[in-house]
Amino acid sequence: MNTKSLAVVGLGYVGLPLAVEFSKKRRVIGFDINKNRVNELISGFDSTLEVDVDQLKKADKLSFTSNIKDIVECNIYIVTVPTPIDKSRRPDLSPIVKACKSIGEILKRGDLVIFESTVYPGATEEICVPLLQEGSGLEFNLDFFCGYSPERINPGDKFHRISNVIKVTSGSTPAIAKYVDDLYGEIALAGTHKAESIKIAEAAKVIENTQRDLNIALMNELSIIFNLLGIDTESVLRAAETKWNFIPFRPGLVGGHCIGVDPYYLTAKAEEVGYHPEIILAGRRLNDSMGSYVAKNLLKKMSKNGISIFNSKILIMGFTFKENCPDIRNTKVSDLVSELLEYGSNIAIYEPWVNKKKISHKYSNMFLEDLDFSGQYDAVVIAVSHMLFREIGIKKMRELCKKRGVIYDLKYLFGPEESDMRL
Repeated sequence: MNTKSLAVVGLGYVGLPLAVEFSKKRRVIGFDINKNRVNELISGFDSTLEVDVDQLKKADKLSFTSNIKDIVECNIYIVTVPTPIDKSRRPDLSPIVKACKSIGEILKRGDLVIFESTVYPGATEEICVPLLQEGSGLEFNLDFFCGYSPERINPGDKFHRISNVIKVTSGSTPAIAKYVDDLYGEIALAGTHKAESIKIAEAAKVIENTQRDLNIALMNELSIIFNLLGIDTESVLRAAETKWNFIPFRPGLVGGHCIGVDPYYLTAKAEEVGYHPEIILAGRRLNDSMGSYVAKNLLKKMSKNGISIFNSKILIMGFTFKENCPDIRNTKVSDLVSELLEYGSNIAIYEPWVNKKKISHKYSNMFLEDLDFSGQYDAVVIAVSHMLFREIGIKKMRELCKKRGVIYDLKYLFGPEESDMRL
C-alpha cells in the first residue's frame, strides 16, 4: 500500500500535521493555493505552531507546492481545506468546491479522494463526487473512489495528536472502506473505527462539536443564572463534579473553526429535509450572545464602581479562540471588543501568541507589544487562559488597573476572592 504517493490538499491546522505523519510511511506532497504558506513551510517554519522545526526537518519524504500540476502523479488525495460559514451562518462550501474542481482536472483511473473537512451528512456524495466526475470525465466507484475520515485536530493540544487519537474512516465501497481504514491504520496508533458509510462518518464528525457546543451553552446559561443569584459558578461546578457522572464543562466565549461553526452545517441540512432543530440552534444563539453579555456585565460593574464608561480604558488579555495557540479563526473575543467599542470605551489587546501582522486592520492598532504595569486601565478582562497570564499572577494583574479598576476573569485563572468578577 505504501508504494502509492499521497497528496494533502490544504496545509492548515489539519493538513500539515497529517502530511507530516503520512510522510513517515510514504512519499507525500503537500499542496496549498496560498504561496506564502507554502514558502513558509519550505523554509522550515509553521506559523500555526502545530509542527515544530525539527519535525519539518525530519520529514524528508514530504515536499510542498502551490502548483496543482505537481501532484498529478499522486494516487491518493486527502482534502483538508476549511469549511466555514458565511455572514448568514450558512455553510460556505466554496473552499471544498474549488478543491474538488482542481483535483477533478488531474484525477486518473484508480485514484482515491478522501475528505477530512467537516461537512453535513451527504455532502461528499452530493457535492464533491459530481464535481470530481465532471472535471475528470471518470465514473465514480468504477474509475475513481472516495472516502471520508473526519479530522480530530485540536489546535494547541500537544497530547491529543493524530497518532494517539482513534480515527474514524469510511469508503465509497466495502473494499475502499477497508483500504481507507488500513491507510489510516499506518499512522493512527490508537486505532481506527470503520464507519458503515461515508454519511455516517460525516454525521459522527458534525455531532462531536455540536455536543460540545450544547454542553458549553448549558454552562453559559447556568453562569448567567448564578450571577443573578450571587453565586460563584466555578465553585458550583467544582462541587457538582464530585458526582461520578457529571461532565466537566466550563462557560466561555465559544469560537474557533469547529465548535462555533459545525452545528450550522447540521442544522442547515436538517432544515433542507424539513426539520427545524430547536435545541441546537438555541445553544448556538446563547453562545453567540456571550460576547455582548460579558461586555454589559463588565460595564455594569464599572458603573457601580463609579467609573465613567465613555472614554474608559479597557485591556483585553488574549484574542485567540483558545489558550496557548495562535489560532484566531472565528474568535469570539472580537464580539466582546466590538460591543465595548460601541459604548465608547478605548480598547487595548494583549495577545502574546499572535503576530500583529496576522490581525485584520480593524483590530491591529489595538494590539500591544508589551504590558504596562503603571495602573492605567479602568478594567482588565482575562478572555483567554494562556499559561503566561496565570504566571503573571493576580497581584501583578492588579498593577495594570487604576485604584477602582475591575478585573473580570472569564477563564477562572484565579480564585473567587482574587478577581472582581468571574463568568
